[in-house]
Order: sequence, then C-alpha cells, then structure tokens
Amino acid sequence: MMVIRPINQNDLKSLYRLAEKTGIGFTSLVANEATLQKKIDGAVRSFCKENVSSPTDEDYLMVLEDTTTGDIVGTCGILATVGLEEPFYSYHLGTITHASRELGVHNAVPTLILNNDFTGFSEICTLFLEENYRHSKNGQLLSKARFMFMAQFPERFTEKVFAEMRGVSDENGVSPLWESLGRHFFSIDFVQADELTSQGNKQFIAELMPNNPVYVNLLPKEARDVLGQVHTNTAPARRLLEQEGFRYENYVDIFDGGPSLEARVQDIRAVRDSRLCLANIGQPKGAGEGSYYLVSNAKVTDFRCILIQSSIPPDTAMTLTQEEADNLCIKTEDSIRIVELSSNF
Repeated sequence: MMVIRPINQNDLKSLYRLAEKTGIGFTSLVANEATLQKKIDGAVRSFCKENVSSPTDEDYLMVLEDTTTGDIVGTCGILATVGLEEPFYSYHLGTITHASRELGVHNAVPTLILNNDFTGFSEICTLFLEENYRHSKNGQLLSKARFMFMAQFPERFTEKVFAEMRGVSDENGVSPLWESLGRHFFSIDFVQADELTSQGNKQFIAELMPNNPVYVNLLPKEARDVLGQVHTNTAPARRLLEQEGFRYENYVDIFDGGPSLEARVQDIRAVRDSRLCLANIGQPKGAGEGSYYLVSNAKVTDFRCILIQSSIPPDTAMTLTQEEADNLCIKTEDSIRIVELSSNF
C-alpha cells in the first residue's frame, strides 16, 4: 500500500537518494546531506508543534512510502510562510504603456518587474516522485495529500497559497531566460545560481539583480517563449494543481521563468469538497471498483493519507479494512477526512 506520512529522522538516506534524481532547477531538494538533514530537523519540529494558531516558519515535509517494500519513493511539502527570514523574489509580468498623441502611437510593452509579493504566504513545494512509481494515481496521492492536511489544519497556513514551478532548461542545465538575462548581471552559470539559492543564500540577488523593469521585447525570442512555461518533467504537476483550482497570475521565477500558480486555500477543490466522517473497520462493500477517494486521519504528528477505491459513496461513516486502518493509524470511530479524487486527469 502507498502511504503519505511525515518525514522522520530515519529517512535521510532515502531523501538523499531522491534528491540525486531531481535534476537541475529543483531547488527545494538538493543532494547535500547537511542541507537535507536541516530540512528533516525542521519538518520534525513542525509536525511536533501543538496548538499552532497562525503560520510562522513551519516546514511540513512528507514522504510517500511503499509499505510493501518499505521504500520511500516520493516527497511533497508545504512551507507555512516564505520570505519572513530571507527575501523571496519573483518577477511579475506586467505592462507599461508608451504613447505619443503627436505621432499617433500607442504601444503596450510587456515588462518583468522584480518583487517580493509572495512574502508571508504559504507555499506548496518539493513534489517529486520516482519514475518507476509514476502510475496508479500515485502522483495524485502525493500532490493532493497536502490539501487534506491543509483542510484539517487551516490555522497553520495563510489564506492564499502558491507553488513555484520549475521552468525550462535543457539536459545540461542551460536556461534560455538565464542566458539572456540573469547571466548579464550575475556572471555565473544557471547551475551555480541555482545551488546558491537552494542553500538559502539569496543576498546576491538583492545585490546584483536590476530593480528597474526589464522590457520583455528586448529579450531574444527563445527567452520570451519560456516565460510562464514549465519543464517537461513538471508538466504533470502543473496539471494536477490546475485541476484543483490553482491559476497562473503572471508571476515567474527570476532565474528560469517558471510560473508560480496560486489559489485561495478554501477554493482548492480537495479542501472545499473534503469532509470528516467516522471510520469503521471491517470488510468494505464495493472495494476495488468505482471511484477513488483520498482518505486521511485527523492527526498532525502522525498524519497519514492513503488512496482507496470504492463503488459505494461514503456517508457519515466509511468502512476500511484493517490494513487501511493500520496505515492510517486509526481505530474504529476515529475521525477521518475523505474526498473523491477528481476524475478528469
């Protein structure tokens, strides 16, 4: 069975193995043991916090475990806030109008404007699934389990949440936007800039990045074409978020031009439509056929989420097998949160 759970101190080697497979541009999961250990420590502290009334510096990193083998095959995470301790930069793709009444000219020119508009917002991040497990709706479980946690504990997150998507770069880590823009100001490779930001070193951005608007039409076509576009490997993750109600609002990454998608938490489909019911343990009727459901417990430290299939829609109670209940860390009459998995993916 595939189970989402909080990461723990025994997962460092598995997390490092996953980080080695993410590739260039995946700044939230880098193959550095010290960085990953710090991330695990922060996540363990975050899940152990009780009586949280408002979001601060919590980092809820979760893993997807194959209970048959015990292998960790994916990660997903939520940052309660960004930009409070170190600046969070993005570009906003806007418009400046230049007009001359005398010449009869009126031009609307697209621009990139450096900003910190996401400061203080929650961010969903660190979504990665091993290639061999990209089937059987594992990707949907991994991505959307986060929304079950947010639905259960809304006080731990801001009203709006966003996701910074990996932008376009080739197999050698060459980014068209970086080569056309960033390199002129930083004089380093995209890979090196990527590594610096993944280690939390962002001061150089404020020191070197131009504060004036960048006129998009002065950039080469290959750079203009990747603004708001995602890396090939990130396209499924984008579709999953858009399926839940996330939208692109013209914010892009300053290095590779990848889009930031955003939504109000209460408008996210899995948050809006999920509900609590009681768990029964037995032999569920209609199991293994019909619709798929995300099912999570109502716990913080021991949060769990699984995917089940049933032809009988749950009502005030839902019957689970003993194995499902064990993997959810629940017993009979415990509260569980359920939502039907969207079928249009």
